[in-house]
Amino acid sequence: MVESFHGIDPARVAANLDEVRAVTGERVEILVAAKYVPIEEMGALAEAGVTLVGENRQQDLAAKHERWGERFTWDFIGNLQSRKVKQVLPLCRLIHSVATDSVLAQLEKHGTSATEVLVEVNIAGEEGKGGVAPADLADFIARCPVRVGGLMTMPPFSPDPEASRPHFARLAELAAANGLPRLSMGTSQDWRIAVQEGATIIRLGTALFV
Repeated sequence: MVESFHGIDPARVAANLDEVRAVTGERVEILVAAKYVPIEEMGALAEAGVTLVGENRQQDLAAKHERWGERFTWDFIGNLQSRKVKQVLPLCRLIHSVATDSVLAQLEKHGTSATEVLVEVNIAGEEGKGGVAPADLADFIARCPVRVGGLMTMPPFSPDPEASRPHFARLAELAAANGLPRLSMGTSQDWRIAVQEGATIIRLGTALFV
């Protein structure tokens, strides 16, 4: 289990960001996953030049946003419980993990014309894993009451980053077939492969902090 990061070095994060940007160019947004970043360490991210952060839990999002809200753009990247939609929406630019009818119902109640979401796709059909099945995607998008800007996926974990490539390629195909511009895919372990396969947002944590 990953422990919280303490003593984050802004210079190291800035240098790591520069190395990633040298690969991605300006086309790809670097989202810093803040799940394991304590609230008091968020200032180090700001000092390093981080502008986009993602949070996994509504309670952590609310607490960090209250203190650092104007300093960052915020996305929600964790599993989204339908009862948390109302609280998450006002704080975030994007929700990356829309995947259930119960969340769609809450988006219909609380979403606005400015609301944009990404649909999470269970590309590999993993048992017990969240996400819409590829075969059900077009129907799910059609039923979403707010704007769907793109897709997100988490491929099966593998120590070999190349194992993620077919899953990322498939997500890109699905996005193109549905006319969606955003692709949120790739983490610290496999982000380079994700970029090669068309990611527009990569979600990085450990790769930036160590």
